[in-house]
Amino acid sequence: MGIILALAAAFVYGAADFFGGLAAKRNVVWPVVFVSGAVGLVTALAAVMLLRGGAPSPRDLGLGALIGIVGIVGIAALYRGLAIARMSVVAPITAVVAAVVPIAYGVLRGERPSGLAILGIVLALGAVALVSRSSDEDVAGDPEPSRAGLLLALLSGLGFGFVYVLLAASSRGVWPLVASRTMFVLCTGLIVWRMRPAVLLAPGTALWTVLSGALDMSANMLYLLALRHTLVAIAAVLASLYPASTVMLARIVLHERLHAVQWAGVACALAGVVLLAHG
Repeated sequence: MGIILALAAAFVYGAADFFGGLAAKRNVVWPVVFVSGAVGLVTALAAVMLLRGGAPSPRDLGLGALIGIVGIVGIAALYRGLAIARMSVVAPITAVVAAVVPIAYGVLRGERPSGLAILGIVLALGAVALVSRSSDEDVAGDPEPSRAGLLLALLSGLGFGFVYVLLAASSRGVWPLVASRTMFVLCTGLIVWRMRPAVLLAPGTALWTVLSGALDMSANMLYLLALRHTLVAIAAVLASLYPASTVMLARIVLHERLHAVQWAGVACALAGVVLLAHG
């Protein structure tokens, strides 16, 4: 059951990232992050009412606030990366880094990865090298957006990886998600207020942004449910398979094409995540 829930979380995470990246292509990234976060908060509060959760503990509120801050870095970097570079390249790199962070956390705590996990890490690093090498040919023919997109993907992966670890340290209920999104909305709302954009969201992008926020929070809930049935490393790494749905949607909707070396990099990234899960 835990593996099924983690895979479901991966699929929903990928869809959320696709719609968020799509909205960011036509907007400044911070308004998109703010609105999607606000929708996520409403989704989490609705879950609390439906599940009739008890009073939150101070630990959950504290961890939730920290998750919110780390999540801002992860989501903002991801949306910006998806907006300026190929979705089918940025998403896998983010996923690989996010998958490695829980493994590294386990090693620091005394855990030792298996041979398969080590092989997965090697493949993940190879994926970064392959995609970076071929990234000079961006959609617009300008190498700079691709290089920036890769750096943003690495930063986003670190953010998401730490979110996985912090969620696992919580009570694994809904309240940490409510606290995280509250902090998230307060911080991003302040940024948007300081920016004072003439238009919060460009016409035609509101639905994409709303879907991104609702799906992202739903994926977080699926991940927390998965943690109740399987180990943190397994759930986190399986949840990091989300590029599969992002790439699929990018191929179907945006008709994105990759060169042979880039396909090899994407394949290595996904294979690395699978090996990490089995390891």
